[in-house]
Amino acid sequence: MHEVERSKSSLAPKDKLQGGQLTPGAHFAHPFRISLIPIIGMDKHQEYERVFNHFDENKDGKISPAELQQCVKAIGGELSREEAEVAVEVLDTDGDGLLGLEDFIRLVEEVGEEEKVNDLKEAFKMYEMEGCGCITPKSLKRMLSRLGESRTLEECKSMIAQFDLNGDGVLNFDEFRVMML
Repeated sequence: MHEVERSKSSLAPKDKLQGGQLTPGAHFAHPFRISLIPIIGMDKHQEYERVFNHFDENKDGKISPAELQQCVKAIGGELSREEAEVAVEVLDTDGDGLLGLEDFIRLVEEVGEEEKVNDLKEAFKMYEMEGCGCITPKSLKRMLSRLGESRTLEECKSMIAQFDLNGDGVLNFDEFRVMML
């Protein structure tokens, strides 16, 4: 494996790429988190390609484990050499040991989905206050009240019934996820 020198145009640590501009001081919850806010007139694929090309330091049309490691470092994350190699191995569809554009897009989109699920889990915990692993009409009423929405227990039961797929009168995480997506 060869080391790739960090170019002078790479992002400073903890900076975030947004619509072609850097936003200093942004922190990333996940080492692969790349915030892609589309530029007007660019579709999502073009935006991914622009970011990919930025991180393809040697301009060979591929991202090596070393470049992936630099990419993650540039956006304020940490990724060991071994983790970068494993990530490339898992995502590499043509077996050349490098990430092509489509592999990179899959990586970014999978991380986005992972973050959505993590965000939903955090939201679920806020509504699930009784420690039973589900949202009850009572816990829903309490949380809505905290949010400034006054609902009766019967209204909360009705709200839950709309998404209660197994008919047990409460929402488990999977039912909550269906409701939120």
